[in-house]
Amino acid sequence: MASLVTPPSRPDRKAPGMETTSMTDTPQAAENSSDGRGDGASDRRAARWWSRRDRADTAPVAAPMPVARTRAVDPVELPANDPLLAYLAQARGPVLVADLELRTPAVRRLREAGVVMLVPLVANAQLVGVVQLGDRLSEQDYSTADRELLEQLAGQAAPALRVGQLVREQQAEFLVRERYEQELQVAQLIQQRFLPADLPEPSGWRIRPYYRAARQVGGDFYDVLDLPGGKLGLVIGDVTDKGVPAALVMASTRSVLRAAAQRLVDPAKVLTRVNDELVRDIPSRMFVTCLYGVLDPTTGEFEFANAGHDLPFIEVDGEVTELDARGMPLGMLPGSAYDNRTVQLDPGARLLLYSDGIAEAHAPDGEMFGFARTGDLLIGLPRSDAAVDELMTRLAAFTGPDWEQEDDVTVVLVDRSVHRYGTAGQQWRRVFHLPSTEGGERDAIRLVGEALADVELADDRRDALSTAIGEAVMNAMEHAHGHDPTLQVEVAVTVRPDLISVAITDQGGEDALLDHAEDPDIGAKLRGEQTPRGWGLFLVRSLVDEVHETSDGEQHTLTLELTRDGAG
Repeated sequence: MASLVTPPSRPDRKAPGMETTSMTDTPQAAENSSDGRGDGASDRRAARWWSRRDRADTAPVAAPMPVARTRAVDPVELPANDPLLAYLAQARGPVLVADLELRTPAVRRLREAGVVMLVPLVANAQLVGVVQLGDRLSEQDYSTADRELLEQLAGQAAPALRVGQLVREQQAEFLVRERYEQELQVAQLIQQRFLPADLPEPSGWRIRPYYRAARQVGGDFYDVLDLPGGKLGLVIGDVTDKGVPAALVMASTRSVLRAAAQRLVDPAKVLTRVNDELVRDIPSRMFVTCLYGVLDPTTGEFEFANAGHDLPFIEVDGEVTELDARGMPLGMLPGSAYDNRTVQLDPGARLLLYSDGIAEAHAPDGEMFGFARTGDLLIGLPRSDAAVDELMTRLAAFTGPDWEQEDDVTVVLVDRSVHRYGTAGQQWRRVFHLPSTEGGERDAIRLVGEALADVELADDRRDALSTAIGEAVMNAMEHAHGHDPTLQVEVAVTVRPDLISVAITDQGGEDALLDHAEDPDIGAKLRGEQTPRGWGLFLVRSLVDEVHETSDGEQHTLTLELTRDGAG
């Protein structure tokens, strides 16, 4: 039996090359070979089989195959880039090394090793292996019959060898996929473990996160921290890598940031400390973008610093502003410094923190979603728990149902548009201006409903107030403005601890209507003793606790009042 030289299997290496495997001597093969005498009884045969496989300097293993009895030779590895392989792929039948005119390292080593004959194994015009043979022990040259036999054997062996290679490649690919799936599961577990399960939410604020991992889990993360003095720390970040390495760096960044935030609070100082910690140990070519801010729920002040992350957006009454703050990503340069920025989140303001998975999403035609559209997502969102779902629905409408998500998508939506008031002396006011179009009363009902979404109020009284608002606004738009869209109706909502009032102002300048309004009598209306109108004002007065009317000849205001405890 010839010697066995087989490098260990490395399914994760893809560069082609050459390797050796064993070949067993068989008496039948010797009897079928010709040395000019016909018996071949004293010949001893040894050969080396070579084939392409996934290895940088060796190729796949060939199956054992009997050939003529030859002198044993040490196997010679044939580099994948040696011109000899291209020559053998085009050769017809066995090739004598002595006849080769090529001057390559592989040819030189073959001659030094005593290799006399090369038998290419070709399947589907592809060189899949090479048989190396030494001198015949009989010291005679290889005969024509020997060559014909070797060519026949090569023709039979090459397809079988290629099938074996394909099977092994599939097995290797399966192992790679299996290992990748395992790493993916580990990364997902790490990421899910470090995303907060419960978020603090002070009265009057709504904080809603959203996270959806891409197929290849990236390094997105977010956090909301309880800080001294009742303040909140808001964090969003992204590690520039995927899989387990990104998940581990994300977990480390989160831990360091949490510790620094409790001691330093100041956003710029926190990011400086985190950068100094990460830059020493973070793997090469990796860094972390991160935005960290401190929110004071009492005053609405939001102070933040940015380490290379996407800029946040703030929306107030349909106006969207990008908040500018810049700095180097974490872990890139030692000694990086950061600056603080401050913005006021007044009642009605919404703040959007997000990762680049949104801005870099693509439509079916390849168009990128972009930052402008990302900011516009805030406009018209419902002021409820459904706001984030609506935001993602709008993104999905752009990307289409077959969008292959390329990166993690992370959102933290902070909303101060709704309040829970119960402490004496607290109150707030919102004002809306609506064009006098048909059906405009529905917009008024929606906007006031969103403003009062978290105000404690019984459902039946909330519904009654909505109906009264719709009736009063419709009356102003239709009768005072004649549905002229250039004329606006003002709707002002004021909330006090004991009272909710909604003032509807039009430009009709009419005299007070309530002073002249009669309680409607259906019989009197049928007899023509009362005008057909009058039902609306009667309905409004029956739905709320108090109705007040003022007019200065230019503007007319109807104020609806509802006590918080339901007492009329």
